Amino acid sequence: MKTETIRLTELKTECIKALKNAGCDDANADAIAGTVCAAERDHCHSHGVFRMPGYLKSIRNGKAKADAAPTWSKIAPGVIRGDGDNGFAPLSLKLMGPELAALAKAQGVACLALTNMHHFAAMWPEMEMMTDEGLVAMTMTSAFPIVPPPGGKKPLFGTNPFAFGWPRQNGEAVIFDMATASKAHGEILIAAREGKTLPPGTIIDKNGNPSTNPADVQGGAILAFGGAKGALVSMMVELMAGALIGEPFSFETAKKVDADGLANRGGQLIIAMDPARFGDASGWAAHAEALFTEMVKQDGVRLPSQRRYEARAMTEASGHVEVAADILAIIREAAA
Repeated sequence: MKTETIRLTELKTECIKALKNAGCDDANADAIAGTVCAAERDHCHSHGVFRMPGYLKSIRNGKAKADAAPTWSKIAPGVIRGDGDNGFAPLSLKLMGPELAALAKAQGVACLALTNMHHFAAMWPEMEMMTDEGLVAMTMTSAFPIVPPPGGKKPLFGTNPFAFGWPRQNGEAVIFDMATASKAHGEILIAAREGKTLPPGTIIDKNGNPSTNPADVQGGAILAFGGAKGALVSMMVELMAGALIGEPFSFETAKKVDADGLANRGGQLIIAMDPARFGDASGWAAHAEALFTEMVKQDGVRLPSQRRYEARAMTEASGHVEVAADILAIIREAAA
């Protein structure tokens, strides 16, 4: 795949222009471009500019609201309910994240039930938002159906990502962000673009047969990680980001819109906790470091997000990123 090197600041400017030409207002364009470029900065290419054509298409066809104005209110002592106004998630998260952090610090635990929005990005940015405030956090969201239930062969669940963040007093936060599917849908689509094969056990084709050809995911399905165990975690995400907060399940959302492979409207749940408020205010951080130290003593072990932080440092040192040339051409054309 042909790539092109571009300054990160220039890339963000081009993305903002493209989004505004598609109809976004300043606030939404800046938030979406910031999320996309943060992913490229950290070499998370499946959630970087690779997503821009999807953002642009969803805005142009009216699926997502380009000038969404998110609102929120506190509906219980520890619960904030947000309405994304049928827009993309980045602006809602940018506005509501500080509210969630403040509430968690005030009383120890707080939740954000974010509804009526489209989540089309990685979830480690919102976990970093919480860990930067010294909070432990977890989040989950559902997506369009592409993962079968335990024992099944037809899509029912989304890839249903789950993310977790743990702050550290003298180091980068430990964060993992993973699909409950065996592989993120974006990674499979990139593999198809690059002509690569998938590991056995990743997908099945339209007839329910195992396949290593990423193109077979169209009409087929992605298997959950770890067999039935991963599928049950995916079911939990459906319930927590769906039934719990009054949002549709993946299959219910898909019945209301065209199956275009783009982000469907749904919900996201974020739970934030102040570790100093759980009875070990002076020891929780040091105790966690003992675990991390033991982990990395073993050859080949790295802490979650370590590779991402290393990529970030490289990007910040050079100021440049290397992106797919064809995607960059689409962005530039949309920005022109």
